[in-house]
Amino acid sequence: MDEPPPQVPDPKPVSPRTFFISRWWFLRALGLIYLLAFLSLAPQIDGLLGGDGLLPAARHLRFLRAHAGWEAVYAAPSLLWLRPDTTFLHALCGAGIGASLLLLIGAAPRLAALLCWALYLSMVSVGGEFFAYQWDGLLLETGLVAVFLAPGGLWPGRYRGAPSAWTFVWLGRLVLVKLMLGSALGKLLGGDRTWPGLTALQHHFETQPLPTLPAWWMHQLPAWALQTGAGLLLLIELSAPLLIFGPRRVPALAAIGFGVWFILISITGNHAFLNLLAVALCLLLVDDASWHALRGRPPDYDRAAEAMARAKPVWRVALHGMVGATMALLSLFAALDKVLPVTWMAGPPRMLVRAAGPLRSFNAYGMFTRMTPVRQEIIIEGSLDGERWTPYEFRWKPGDPGRAPGFVAPFQPRLDWQMWFEAASPLGTSRWFDRLLTRLLEGDRTTLRLLEADPFPLWPPRYIRAVLYEYHFTSEAERRKDGHWWRREKVRVLVPARALPPEDRPDRLPRGVLRA
Repeated sequence: MDEPPPQVPDPKPVSPRTFFISRWWFLRALGLIYLLAFLSLAPQIDGLLGGDGLLPAARHLRFLRAHAGWEAVYAAPSLLWLRPDTTFLHALCGAGIGASLLLLIGAAPRLAALLCWALYLSMVSVGGEFFAYQWDGLLLETGLVAVFLAPGGLWPGRYRGAPSAWTFVWLGRLVLVKLMLGSALGKLLGGDRTWPGLTALQHHFETQPLPTLPAWWMHQLPAWALQTGAGLLLLIELSAPLLIFGPRRVPALAAIGFGVWFILISITGNHAFLNLLAVALCLLLVDDASWHALRGRPPDYDRAAEAMARAKPVWRVALHGMVGATMALLSLFAALDKVLPVTWMAGPPRMLVRAAGPLRSFNAYGMFTRMTPVRQEIIIEGSLDGERWTPYEFRWKPGDPGRAPGFVAPFQPRLDWQMWFEAASPLGTSRWFDRLLTRLLEGDRTTLRLLEADPFPLWPPRYIRAVLYEYHFTSEAERRKDGHWWRREKVRVLVPARALPPEDRPDRLPRGVLRA
């Protein structure tokens, strides 16, 4: 009697290229970043965009409406057109915090992502210089990708959503490529000589807007070590994006390397939520099979296959494809518009970029492409008699040479950041800076809450001025000698002493005290 043929084990099922787990983590990470962004804005919004702020949103919208008519609504898409006052600004911050929490816990993720994006765009559209940072654009671009990547429904499970939405996983990867490759090309082709010469890091740690304490230690490294670090940074930014398009395991390994790299960058500088956003985008490099491999568990083939096999309307698949392709083209055109000659981007591509410009969600990136060789700081001083001057201290920007640099990221003190740009501006003082000086002369409490403390608690100063200093990190020997982290030299008086007219001076004295 013939023996039965040996049993051949069933072949191991092949895991489909799915991103259910990556999407789950990515949306929650984005919800956390939105939450941190809105929580950071809430205590600053009065002083920045409120009715008595440095750049009042209501005044900005009135100006746009007077000069552009109804086209202003398209140029600055914002819910603040409904009611541009301080109360509504706080309402938008509160709504943003609520929508961020919904996205963080996974409740109505598509609606929550749309609300977060629209609310943050409402702030950026009217925020002027205080909302013109690259991570504001990166958050909006990433947030718009998330709107289409997120599953619908009130409380969807992990394995929900159309497989055609994976188009937007690759769109998120494209954003990460633009961030990395744009920074590298900007450093090499932007005209700055310190990056090609590998001397940029000899200036960077000292001259970046808000350094941290580890930046002081990094600045003490020998020149050869800093040159090696600059070369490695350029090599990583140029070559690492190519790994994103490798076979399945390569992007997953690249995500780990990218994550560690961005965390290391965050240790030496307060770059708001930029590095967190980059890490969140790295999550989209890992597919479900790689997640299970990292956890040491077999992939859940059945649930993934079942989710992929669900019938989806043809119109939805086609819509995802068209929207994804359009967004990819806009994203690429926006990046190329900053690199290619004007004649290469003429016609329809440039028209598309300009048409989508008001959304602030299709951007080019280039972090620290031009190095500042010398750090200058503006010190604002007030006086009651015009002879003795007392400085106003900011919470985070360098001022007192004996105060150590601190950590504030992922929160962003936007006035402190903008003071760095103001000191480096070759065009003189900005309108918001002149308004800042006036507000301090008036003793405006809203403005003073943006600073560390009020050095004139009884009544506002009679005079105010701004002095420009050059700052340098101390050496280890200087630090041991006097305990200072900075040494500074006076450059010039940037704004001479000024005073308010007598009729405009506020009367804010304690009861029973008479002003001379």
